[in-house]
Amino acid sequence: VLSLVHHRAIRDWGYITKAVFDRSLAALVLFMLSPLMFAIAAAIKFESDGPVIFRQRRHGINGKAITVWKFRSMHVMDDGAKVVQATAQDSRVTRVGRILRRSSLDELPQLYNILKGEMSFVGPRPHAIAHDELYEQIIDFYTCRSQVKPGLTGWAQVNGFRGETSDPALMDARVRCDHWYIANWSCWLDLKILFMTPVHCIFNKNAY
Repeated sequence: VLSLVHHRAIRDWGYITKAVFDRSLAALVLFMLSPLMFAIAAAIKFESDGPVIFRQRRHGINGKAITVWKFRSMHVMDDGAKVVQATAQDSRVTRVGRILRRSSLDELPQLYNILKGEMSFVGPRPHAIAHDELYEQIIDFYTCRSQVKPGLTGWAQVNGFRGETSDPALMDARVRCDHWYIANWSCWLDLKILFMTPVHCIFNKNAY
């Protein structure tokens, strides 16, 4: 692992190519999915009180704090020193939120994060800052994930490492996938992950 985390395949023109691809695709997808996003927003507002968008501070590239957007799927808005992960049959999740989380539609507002240049379509998934502070204490080279922009999807997610990570071994496996991605990035790998995402992540049994 040590040799992997010291080597980054994304550099020089790779950063430019990835940034142009991300922002161009984000603008196109936002335009195409805007009717769906408005419908989701209306459903959230109709079902329960509270904002449509949930904002949470997470770490971006080089550990810089960014505010990540999601459709609100819970009755709570945790973003402090303690953030409790969602579990199966979690009573905090709304009825609409359960559908959004199972289908990953709650992640759609992160297209704005990509358009702003804070995230990428493909990269290590960002976690709540409180979780980062925990895992960097128990998982070797955890912070090396921040060598690249966090992603809407990633190599770990299409390999089954998605959802709750109460067992540190699950997070360790996810981080190893992130390290491999950072060391082996290519445009073709990003396209492969994007094409794999609907099959492996939409309605994933670990998504709740």
